[in-house]
Amino acid sequence: MTQAPLNALRAFDAVVRAGSFKAAAEMLFVTQSAVSHQVRHLEDWLGRPLFDRSGPRPRLLPEGEELARTLALSFDGIDAACLRLRRASEEPRLVIAAIPSVALCWLIPRLAGFRAAHPDVATRIVYAFHRQEIDFSDVDLAFIYAPESAVAEGHHQAELFFPGTSVPVSSPTLATGPVEPDAMARMTLLHDTDGAEWRDWFRQAGVEGIDLPEGPAFQDFNLLRAAALAGQGVALCPYAMIRDDLLAGRLSQLSSVSANPASGYYLVRSSSSGRHDAAIRAFRDWAFAERENSPSA
Repeated sequence: MTQAPLNALRAFDAVVRAGSFKAAAEMLFVTQSAVSHQVRHLEDWLGRPLFDRSGPRPRLLPEGEELARTLALSFDGIDAACLRLRRASEEPRLVIAAIPSVALCWLIPRLAGFRAAHPDVATRIVYAFHRQEIDFSDVDLAFIYAPESAVAEGHHQAELFFPGTSVPVSSPTLATGPVEPDAMARMTLLHDTDGAEWRDWFRQAGVEGIDLPEGPAFQDFNLLRAAALAGQGVALCPYAMIRDDLLAGRLSQLSSVSANPASGYYLVRSSSSGRHDAAIRAFRDWAFAERENSPSA
């Protein structure tokens, strides 16, 4: 008896995972007709159909469902074994994920200091994205931004690195020094996605029922910060992320009233991680020491 056609089995598995022949073809970087040909070849080899093709989308028949379950476990096991071997052959690296704001405003400008202190620890910096779960099978440490309640419910080791409180800032070309809330309301306000944070700030400042002026909205902090640096308006920015800008005179803080005290920046590692323990401890200790040694604005 000839061996099962491996390419055809992979094509069948891709159709099951992707949900259609077209999506499977995109996943495998081949044509849709090539996927269809491979699945037909597998069905001919098995001597039975695997899909009901009478509807708009292929539907697995009972025999196909049984084969799909077995293949999913087998291919996942193969992929995992290959990944372990690949990692074993690579130079060990400490993988640090960081949300873009921390990566650009705090970590990258200081990373040379860690390399100088620990030249034996190779690092790789990758992005962590807000509200997206981090795969700690590939990441050793992560800087995230989250509400305290969400971090408390997590299954990882998390330490508060910076508070998330935001303060109003602008380019010195636009304004300097203290600005009263009623005067701030007449300025161009830059929004992080929507006006919720500004409404909270005005409540903290003792101003209720204010109609916020329309202003440009930005998808993330780095875009918001860039607009503030360019003098386009007043932005509510996390103090920890713009402290260097304040010290350098690129931005001016317009009020001591802050908003968003319930969230923070956390340094997180998996509670089950056993990789690179010495390097992880070295980075963690360096990061907190660097934070404590940073000058205040």
